[in-house]
Amino acid sequence: MTNRLPIRGGRALIGWIPMGSRVARSEKPLGLLDLDGLGRLVSVLRDSGHKVIGPTVEGGAVVYGEIAGAADLPAGWRSRQDAGSYRLERRADAARFGYVAAVESWKRHLFRPSRTLWQAEAREGGFAIRQPDEPAPKMAFLGVRACEIAGMELQDRVFLAGDRPDPDYTARREAAFVVAVQCTEAGETCFCASMGTGPGVQSGYDLALTELIGEGRHVFLVEAGSDRGAAIARHLPLSPASEDDRAEAKAGTAAAACSMGRRLETEGLKDLIQANQDHPHWQQVAERCLACTNCTAVCPTCFCHTTEDAVALDGQSAERRQRWDSCFSLDFSHLTHGPVRQSVDARYRQWMSHKLAHWVDQFGDFGCVGCGRCIAWCPAGIDITAEAAALRQAVEGEE
Repeated sequence: MTNRLPIRGGRALIGWIPMGSRVARSEKPLGLLDLDGLGRLVSVLRDSGHKVIGPTVEGGAVVYGEIAGAADLPAGWRSRQDAGSYRLERRADAARFGYVAAVESWKRHLFRPSRTLWQAEAREGGFAIRQPDEPAPKMAFLGVRACEIAGMELQDRVFLAGDRPDPDYTARREAAFVVAVQCTEAGETCFCASMGTGPGVQSGYDLALTELIGEGRHVFLVEAGSDRGAAIARHLPLSPASEDDRAEAKAGTAAAACSMGRRLETEGLKDLIQANQDHPHWQQVAERCLACTNCTAVCPTCFCHTTEDAVALDGQSAERRQRWDSCFSLDFSHLTHGPVRQSVDARYRQWMSHKLAHWVDQFGDFGCVGCGRCIAWCPAGIDITAEAAALRQAVEGEE
């Protein structure tokens, strides 16, 4: 079946894309899963042939990597994030999903950082070209937040729409099993409520978990969002969920929405940005921006990439590779006469304008989901919400 992408920020995403058998959020939860049952979920997914990718602690941060069981999850860890700042600290409880967001998004598992497009080998009288024949890995994503699902849906608009969808992305996306986690706490850099992308997961998942801790219990409210999600759930040791359990889950999500660390005023933002492309505020931001590309690397929606050709020294083989690129790179806009955006202020303006203005023209919605990663992982501490507000204030002060 096909599902229309959700309306966010008052705008409906244009077009229809295949989303497998995923449906809107179920009206009734399937039941409750205890900690042993969470481990069983990982085992069932692995036994069904999935490579389970989930949150784990590595190098002092929460990252998404392959996990063998529930013991690999970041039990009892909380992430603290602010502009140019990230650290982990211990929680008072043993929450498995008590962190706000992992360092990187799920993007790298669907839109790979680097891949070979084709290879050529010299043959007598010519050459032979072959494309890699790699089956899409069967992955299960455990712990996907609402803003991250929104990021996947935006990348779907880039890689799945049109007459020539990206085959690698398409295969990986269709094979991915999504286990979402409802946010019950917001972080210092979160502003998904402003973007209409969270904190509650509404669609685009196979199973959804809400972690409930208190009164001597630690359980997960389980909901199904697809037929294949319900099929996996049938192998889980679920106990009945009460109305109080549902109310507690909803209250947690509502509390997260009310405690966002940031806010982005989106009303009139597109027109404001597009009408002030030559405003001196861009230069003020550029005085701090290092053009390091951190923000685009951690962003769940950035899709800039380039292709490179490499020829062996003996001239007998060659290959073309696709890799991530960034609009902050000087050569990204390189044409015959040189880079179009030579200054840092031009490159920052391009990035922010595309996210919050041009993307609306291109895809019908903002290109930002409010996850806050670009704020936390900017070494200069540049805050997209603060810069949008500063531009608005500067323009209004001139009127």
